[in-house]
Amino acid sequence: MSQQAAAAAAGRPLLTVEHAQLGYAVDGKLNIAVGDASFEIRQGEKMMLLGPSGCGKSTILKAIAGFIRPTAGRITLDGRTNLDPGPDRAVVFQEFDQLFPWRTVLDNVAYPLRVTGVDKREAADRAKHFVEMMGLSPAADRYPHQLSGGMKQRVAIARAFALEPVMLLMDEPFGSLDAQTRSRLQRELIEIGERTEVTLLFVTHSIQEALVIGHRITVLSHPPSTVLEIVDVREIKDPDTEEFIHVRRHLRELLADEGEDVDHAVFE
Repeated sequence: MSQQAAAAAAGRPLLTVEHAQLGYAVDGKLNIAVGDASFEIRQGEKMMLLGPSGCGKSTILKAIAGFIRPTAGRITLDGRTNLDPGPDRAVVFQEFDQLFPWRTVLDNVAYPLRVTGVDKREAADRAKHFVEMMGLSPAADRYPHQLSGGMKQRVAIARAFALEPVMLLMDEPFGSLDAQTRSRLQRELIEIGERTEVTLLFVTHSIQEALVIGHRITVLSHPPSTVLEIVDVREIKDPDTEEFIHVRRHLRELLADEGEDVDHAVFE
């Protein structure tokens, strides 16, 4: 039994964020974005981060990815607190320019596998599998400039899944897409997530997206942020039910109390 599987069997969280304070140096002074954040994510869980603009959602994701260090508190992943960036935490960003423009779709998905030591044949097979899973087989030999924004995000997601990470970190990956494409990719992510049982941390501005994709939603306050509430929504998926409408209203009220223009922030 793997360490991750043993932790899951024992009911221990895969990721623990304990009183984390996060910020950036600006003109020689520390600008605190996250004042005190605490939450846990268990293996196979889909956790959404929701909060006002500038509250540090992406900053938390970057800290878990290992790009920045907490200035106080700690973040523990699978028993480790030394979180240097690595393929165990695959990241998908919002921007469409995440891909190597000189590599084909298939090569873009295979390349990170080769960098992490996977042999050429296995990397090609795994890349082909996840390209097919994301519905990209007809475009496997195309280059990024020949793809739409939605297709580029599909490639980025296929690449992340191909690494078979301990955690998949997604920073508003559908935020720049039109509503129809975004809805379709949300459904595809849910389906693939169920098949792979990936552990997901997903940053979003959209209450509807958080409700549709997530198991739980961590709601952050205005900066320097704290955790206002963690809402369990794993049984609330039908937008037409009274329970869904009630929870959506509750989340809107939480954001409104933090001064967020929820009519502008909610996409659907």
